[in-house]
Amino acid sequence: MESLKGALLSACKQYVQDRITNADQAIAVASDAATDDTKSSAGDKFETTREMMQQEINRLQQLLAQARQMEQVLRNIDINIHAKQAMLGSLVETNHGAFFLSVSAGQLLVDGKTYFAVSIASPVGSLMLGKEVGEQFTLNQIEYQLVSVS
Repeated sequence: MESLKGALLSACKQYVQDRITNADQAIAVASDAATDDTKSSAGDKFETTREMMQQEINRLQQLLAQARQMEQVLRNIDINIHAKQAMLGSLVETNHGAFFLSVSAGQLLVDGKTYFAVSIASPVGSLMLGKEVGEQFTLNQIEYQLVSVS
């Protein structure tokens, strides 16, 4: 089970690293485009374009900050903890799928099986948090029952 949780954690780390890399690259491209535009534009067009580029850079910086926060959450996960209750780092099997409580990385395919990496702040993650095997919760009119927690 530890190797599965390790593989899921690695997949989440790769997802977050890809987000960081993409945001860094997009910020560099947007900054270069803004610099190039200042060399060739004049008047109102220059001001409008520069403001639009600055808004895009700000948006990308927010995405980068979110990815860095996700990276920090992943650093705090200890996959070796064996708790009866679902917590950060738990692999939770339910009657409607398997969930890795970590960051919101979405669907992950590991060893031919689909898992969902969810944040404990997400609707499904927050409802699972603290639950034990056999307990249930309802989300979007679907009843989930915990089959295993590791």
